[in-house]
Amino acid sequence: MNKSDLIKRMTDRLDQLTARDVDLAVHTLLDVMSETLAAGERIEIRGFGTFSNHYRKPRTVRNPKTGEVGIHKPGKHVPHFKPGKELRQRVEASRSAESAPSLIHRPLR
Repeated sequence: MNKSDLIKRMTDRLDQLTARDVDLAVHTLLDVMSETLAAGERIEIRGFGTFSNHYRKPRTVRNPKTGEVGIHKPGKHVPHFKPGKELRQRVEASRSAESAPSLIHRPLR
């Protein structure tokens, strides 16, 4: 699913909102989340998961095309997502059973 698909699905579920309203809400949500992570803060959505920054240490790598060894790759911060317990359970339930409609339409707590 991409961002356009997400907006379409949300518009289909939320009859009282226009596609433009949903589009604005999704873009605003993503902007706020990006700004928060860029500021070094974490985002916790209970039942869904936690977004945070993880630091990758500097390391020496090999160029796969040339085989050159000893290329220095500097350390960096990368976004990380850790799914919450309820999200993990819903995904597992949908994978283990052919369909779990009662879980799919149940709102996250």
